[in-house]
Amino acid sequence: CMLLDLPGPEPATDDPARDGYTFERRVDIGHPDGSVTRGYIDLYRRGHFVLEAKRVSEAPETSRWDKAMLRAANQADTYIRALPAEDGRPPFLLTCDVGKTLEVYAEFTRSGGTYVPFPDPRSHRIHLDDLRKPAIRDRLIAIWTEPDRLDPARHAARVTRELSVTLARLARALEADGYAVERVAHFIKRCLFTMFAEDVDLLPRGRFTALLETMKTTPQHFAQAIASLWQTMDSGGYSPILNEQLLRFNGNLFRDLNPIPLDRDQIQLLIDAARHDWSQVEPAIFGTLLEQALDPVERHARGAHYTPRAYVERLVMPTVIDPLREQWRVVQAAAAALEAQGKADQAIAEIRAFHRDLCELRILDPACGSGNFLYVTLEHMKRLEGEVLGTLADLGAGQNLLEMQGNTVDPHQFLGIEINPRAAAIAEMVLWIGYLQWHFRTHGHINPPQPVLRAFDNIECRDAVLAYDRWEYRTDEAGRPVMRWDGKTFKKSPTTGEDIPDESAQVPVEVYIKPRKAEWPEADYVIGNPPFIGAASMRRALGDGYVDALRGSWNELSESSDFVMYWWSHAADLLRAGRIRRFGLITTNSLRQTFNRRVIERHMNEKPPLSLVFAIPDHPWVDAGQGAAVRIAMTVAEAGEQPGVLGQILSERKSGEDAREI
Repeated sequence: CMLLDLPGPEPATDDPARDGYTFERRVDIGHPDGSVTRGYIDLYRRGHFVLEAKRVSEAPETSRWDKAMLRAANQADTYIRALPAEDGRPPFLLTCDVGKTLEVYAEFTRSGGTYVPFPDPRSHRIHLDDLRKPAIRDRLIAIWTEPDRLDPARHAARVTRELSVTLARLARALEADGYAVERVAHFIKRCLFTMFAEDVDLLPRGRFTALLETMKTTPQHFAQAIASLWQTMDSGGYSPILNEQLLRFNGNLFRDLNPIPLDRDQIQLLIDAARHDWSQVEPAIFGTLLEQALDPVERHARGAHYTPRAYVERLVMPTVIDPLREQWRVVQAAAAALEAQGKADQAIAEIRAFHRDLCELRILDPACGSGNFLYVTLEHMKRLEGEVLGTLADLGAGQNLLEMQGNTVDPHQFLGIEINPRAAAIAEMVLWIGYLQWHFRTHGHINPPQPVLRAFDNIECRDAVLAYDRWEYRTDEAGRPVMRWDGKTFKKSPTTGEDIPDESAQVPVEVYIKPRKAEWPEADYVIGNPPFIGAASMRRALGDGYVDALRGSWNELSESSDFVMYWWSHAADLLRAGRIRRFGLITTNSLRQTFNRRVIERHMNEKPPLSLVFAIPDHPWVDAGQGAAVRIAMTVAEAGEQPGVLGQILSERKSGEDAREI
């Protein structure tokens, strides 16, 4: 504290509620049998951190030392879970080998999730000599004084929103020039990935921005120049336009090129976007904002809104990550026991088997939108993989060999179904940007294997709940198509100023031939945020033809069930049949109402049953498509009769434009 010019802790009192910053803060730890034991936190600052200190006799960076520090982290986590609700959970967990090192873990959502190495597994360990570095001292000062300043999602959200505004201006300008919406979308996607590639050194740093600056003086050559660059990025090799050797990107992104000619002002918009640091973009929200920027209806009517990352994590953690981390703790304990018995080879085999399983898991979002749930799950699985590979390296198993052989968590494991073709294409790119960010965060400036992008076809563009052979237009007696409101275009009421359907936006009524339930690809976990359409609104939003086909194909659901319950029931069928391990879905908080509740009760009461292992019945949410704050429910289900956790929000307040701090 003296080195960093920070106030020191106060002495502990007899009343823990008064001990907001103290040594030896008392906590009462409850156990499953009802007993309570007393513990003492070595150093505690309410709302900031819990610190557990040890004097480890083993040499740092050895296997025994790692185990001792891991035990310290587990002990600190136990103390955090024992803190009273009014204290909340601190964003940081610290472990200290006194006089040697400090290890930093973070969990910014404060929702009971897993604390993970901060800022990443390569740099979360601070040695005594590191305190000479101003950046390290600034990080520690922030942990003590302003911990949320270190939340990368907050900085990335601001940068990402600024980028989306610039891209929306360019999209608007190109559409005004008469270019089709889809062509504009593909063009801007390629531009932005090129900017990202430049900022993470997949392209020579600064060269794409320099090319744009050059093209501003000769805009008539822009389309030819950008086509030359993208053709070389697709195939790899020498780029005449940059006079550099380029990596091979492949992956469908740069195929079928048809670049749009730009004038000076439009090139300047690209330059403005390129000057941002694209390596810091937040994929969890970027996809949503990009989708809105490229959709003329949403861009005009709704503005830029997104679902905060913390909200997404609140479902991702109990659905996928917490079960995986529990399995990892079991494997760690087994491996430690084997190593203690002198069976290091068997310990390595245990950990490698877990890593192999981790790299084979499949996560499905059957309403993936622009991929934010899939990306957040990918990032947390990459964090877990980093810990697994670090343990293997400590045991001498050769971390790099595994990844060189392609045995790593990557985008092919993250499956999506999305009916909007623009969103589906963005989801695939979001996964790759997130994966590459994590690669460079973990491996420094080592390039990934080529091709950099791969066409896994893991995002399917189709309906997730209704399949059919084909559709036709319903016609009237004169053979003309019957028309209806398109379900998404609104206008302002002249009397109330509220949004009301714009009946001039008409689309034909469709008839579906041989409708049936849609199938989902094989997966281990299902997670997502299906559309918020209530039963009473389905015909207006989706059309009579679609709703008749859907309800006729799902006889077991009442016509009074909300649209989201078709996803919920399908996931429940898969779970009870043993085809998935868990599922977690967002629904509106009308889940508790009669007809929706009956869907859940049927699956819980039939044999074999399922159980809700985690639920939050009322939680704030941002419906990005509508630009509106709504209330939702979260449910996580597992097969069999299992205990569950019911989450209740104790307090919430507005935090930023879209989020509420909970």
